Amino acid sequence: MGLLAGVDGATCAENSDRYKQIRTFVRETSEDLTELQALLDASLSRSTSHLRSIISTERTLTAQQLTHVLGGMCTLALSTVTAKGEPRISGVDGHFLHGRWLFGTARGSAKARHLSARPAVSAAHMRGEDLGVFTHGRAEILNPQDGEPAEDWPDLLAYLKDFYGEDPFDWDNDVVYYRLQPHWMAAYAPDIAKLPGLSQS
Repeated sequence: MGLLAGVDGATCAENSDRYKQIRTFVRETSEDLTELQALLDASLSRSTSHLRSIISTERTLTAQQLTHVLGGMCTLALSTVTAKGEPRISGVDGHFLHGRWLFGTARGSAKARHLSARPAVSAAHMRGEDLGVFTHGRAEILNPQDGEPAEDWPDLLAYLKDFYGEDPFDWDNDVVYYRLQPHWMAAYAPDIAKLPGLSQS
């Protein structure tokens, strides 16, 4: 949607300092972290033995670690489904807030049409071989054009305006934002020490 460059072209790993300055009011609560950890544990426990041989307990992240690593804008590969049941993949700006992915697109985009009719969605954020975060769930619209916005949309919109600036486009009419409500999520990190934003204890 034209926002994939993030702030001044920075990537997820590179804009974490900027992110820390503007995300105070969307910081994860203890309840957010508990819910995210339960999701990560349950997702891994019911995965195939093949996947568990790759994403083992030694090669994954806790909820706390994940929220530190996923600071700022993280490019997501987002998969939607056409009316014919064919997958379509595209890139979007992802923001990991309160243990959920937030992403947007133009209201007239193909993915917006797909999600309106079929909200099932999958997303992946990868940094080479150092990090992979994989999520399946349903897209919840946060700012419908003809309806009431989500209760927390004003706070989320304030965060987005802080991040991108007030006037990159018409926030009411040009873009639609979603929250990915996950039913499965897994994180792969073979060497945690390589991940920016995460210090080893």
